[in-house]
Amino acid sequence: MHELSVCLSLLEQVQAIAAERGASQVTRIAIKVGPLSGVESGLLRNAWPLAAAGTIAVDAEFIVDEAAIVVRCSACNTETPALANRLVCGECGDFRTSVVSGDEMILQSVELETP
Repeated sequence: MHELSVCLSLLEQVQAIAAERGASQVTRIAIKVGPLSGVESGLLRNAWPLAAAGTIAVDAEFIVDEAAIVVRCSACNTETPALANRLVCGECGDFRTSVVSGDEMILQSVELETP
């Protein structure tokens, strides 16, 4: 399960942020995950408690927001929603598109408790 290694990397970032700010505890972590990111949100949620055990983030609320897939059409220059298995323009139906969002995994916010 590579989601555990993703969680461990995420935890390293969170711990670095907490250390920079002199935090005693991490209370909330919010991330955004797109369906094209290669990360399964459900598995990520299940892996988080294992990664966070015994750390400053052990009791943190872990929020995973799902990013929508949006493509930009090179034919009509329109941005439209798309499906993971159908990355075509929703306006003109052209297949020549580029992904604008939906392939990302972003650490959106970290809430900390400081002494």
